[in-house]
This record gives sequence, C-alpha cells and structure tokens, in this order.
Amino acid sequence: MRTKLEKLVQKFTAKKILVVGDIIVDHFVWGTVNRISPEAPVPVVDVTKEELLLGGGANVLHNIYSLGGEAVLCGIIGDDDMGERLKTLLQNLGASIDGLVKGKRPTTVKTRVVAQGQQVVRFDREHTGVPSTETIAAMIAFIEENIADFAAIIISDYYKGVIGQTLMKRLLGRVEELAQSGGRKIPVVVDPKPRQPERFYGASLITPNHMEAEKMSGMTITTTSDLRKAAALLLEKTGCQAVLITRGESGMALLEKGKDLFSIPTTAQAVFDVTGAGDTVIAALALGLAADASFSDAAALANIAAGVVVGKIGTATVSREELLAVLQGEETVETAFSSCE
Repeated sequence: MRTKLEKLVQKFTAKKILVVGDIIVDHFVWGTVNRISPEAPVPVVDVTKEELLLGGGANVLHNIYSLGGEAVLCGIIGDDDMGERLKTLLQNLGASIDGLVKGKRPTTVKTRVVAQGQQVVRFDREHTGVPSTETIAAMIAFIEENIADFAAIIISDYYKGVIGQTLMKRLLGRVEELAQSGGRKIPVVVDPKPRQPERFYGASLITPNHMEAEKMSGMTITTTSDLRKAAALLLEKTGCQAVLITRGESGMALLEKGKDLFSIPTTAQAVFDVTGAGDTVIAALALGLAADASFSDAAALANIAAGVVVGKIGTATVSREELLAVLQGEETVETAFSSCE
C-alpha cells in the first residue's frame, strides 16, 4: 500500500486541476490575552500579527500547489481591495487569475481572532445568494473554453450561491460531451453543502462530513449500519459513482456503487485545528484520481494528508514532502489499513 501511494504522489507534478467554487479570504488576527476589558466581560486581545490566507476554493487550490500539482481557480471576487489582494496571493503561488470573475458583491472575508492558540471570535463580511446572470455566464464561458485542459475538476461549495443548478448542469454536460467524443472522462469531485444535493447529480464523487451526510440523507448516523445506509442514500440521490464521508477522529468511510463500505481509520497523531481540512482532503482526492488512482487509493491518500493538516493551526496545507515523509516514515501505513473494512 505504501509504495503504491508513494508512486501516486510522484505523479502529482504533471496534473492540472480546475477548482470551481466559493472564494474566501481568511484573515487571521493573532495576539495574546492578559486582561479582561473594564467596559464589558470580554478579553482584550493585544494584537501581535495579522495575515491574509487563501480560503474556500482558493485554499483548495493552495493545497494542490503545496502537494506538487497545478490548478486554476474559477469563481467570483469583488471589485475591491480584498479582491486585488487575493489575486496577488494567487499570483505569488504562480497560479493563473484568468478564471476570476468580478461580481457585484464584495470579496468574502472571514476574520478569526486567535489568542494563546485559541480562537476568540470570528466575524464574516459577505453577501450570499444567487449571483447575477452575467456573472454566472462569464464563469460558464471560462469553464467551457478551458475544461479540456484539466485532469480533474473540484467543486468547492460553501453555499454562498455560486454553485447553482445552471452552472453544474453546464459543467457536467460538457464533461459528458468530451467523454462521448472519445476523450477521457474528467473526474468531478464535490465538497458539498447539504442543501440541494440534486445540483451534483452525475458527479464522480462527493465528500460530505458526518453532519452533512446526516442532513443530506435525512437520517442519524450512529452505527456502521447507519453509515452504510446513509452513504447508499447519497449515492442514489446524487447519481455519483462514490461517496466519501469524512468523520473526524473516526476517519473516513467510502462507498462505491456495487461495492461494500470501505472504512479508513484516521492517521492523525494530534488534532489542533480542523480549519481547511476538507480542502486538503478534496485536493488530495482530485490529484489522486487525476493520476488514475482508484477511489479507495485516492481516499487513503487523502486521509493521510488530512492527518497531517489537522495537526497545524490556522488555514493550513500539507506539502508533497510532508506527505511523502509520512508514507516513507517508520510508522507503518500498512498497520493503519489493516483495520479497514
């Protein structure tokens, strides 16, 4: 298993991924707390550092680059300072900004105040809802013109309104047209929000977390039997080839059409922050599928990548070197998979 996964990681450098979805700027304010405000019973944070990081679909792209691949982001930014700063962050990675569309709403910004390693408060600046017809048309035009250049497609859905029925229908329709004309069927991997799962009908794989899987399936998941039933319902609802349910410290569960449930135990040694962990999972999954991995091998690799990233604080990524170090390390990856069902 270890050798097979190492070979997959080595193939990442030749793969180009299209990321379509909601774009976020993650603004972190770091500081310390030594006193309580005399004005109200709240901590006073002495700010020591601020930083802007790529979030949402942009963090998925960042993970792809960190893992050694290449990606292009297609989504909406505002005609504002944060939009320009986000473009600079992308360009610093060497990423194209041709897929960015300026909409009629501000760039989404999530500000987290962190003191002594603990998040004190988060506040969001965003406008959600369905974008204008012109904005979606511009995104669709970019996708249709460039889709053949990509080895896989990621849909990063934060339910801000960008990933709607019209866009998904055109994208999945174009993927099918390319496959029918003799080309390789491009895998489409979706990190979904629970509402309107019919938007993703016909995608290759969806990756809800435990809570999202419960909402999408309409059932409570407490046992392995529940997990199997929920995953089967999601396959039926979405028409996907596979569903991967991420379950935090309980690892992941993969169900493919016509196969038994495949459970993968977590490889995380310590969990400090799950911010952006889903972005790491879907980036590694897409790169694996782009390299012609099976769903189970791609999921195993994504699980290991997630185990690294949750040991970091903030909107983090895992590098290709870190992933290879785990695969080549003394801790036997095979032991973790010996308990897979």
